[in-house]
Amino acid sequence: MTTAALAHRVSLDDGDVRVAAGALLCCAAARAALPGDVGLPCPLRELTGVPCPLCGMTTSVTATVELDLGAAVAANPGGIVLVALAVAVVAGPGRRLGVRAGLIYLALLALWLWELERFSII
Repeated sequence: MTTAALAHRVSLDDGDVRVAAGALLCCAAARAALPGDVGLPCPLRELTGVPCPLCGMTTSVTATVELDLGAAVAANPGGIVLVALAVAVVAGPGRRLGVRAGLIYLALLALWLWELERFSII
């Protein structure tokens, strides 16, 4: 991958991001209110035994909404970041958002390494 590709900015429409952030927070609050463990298994992990970078994200987001940060970090630390970003987007002033592609790739790599360590694969 070239340096230009990593430096490329992914531009996101504020309205779409606000809707997605609000939906994330509403779904997490609704899931937290349900009794028992309601969730879908990770298709990659089910097929190969290898977790994806987002394994545990549903559990992590739900635990973050319930303010159980220990459980959130244990499931996937990205959930805390995702909820914090969602709250910032919903509560913040409207503006166009841009993120460097390299930052997204780095975050996914870090989450995947976390999951591989968590499941004792590395």
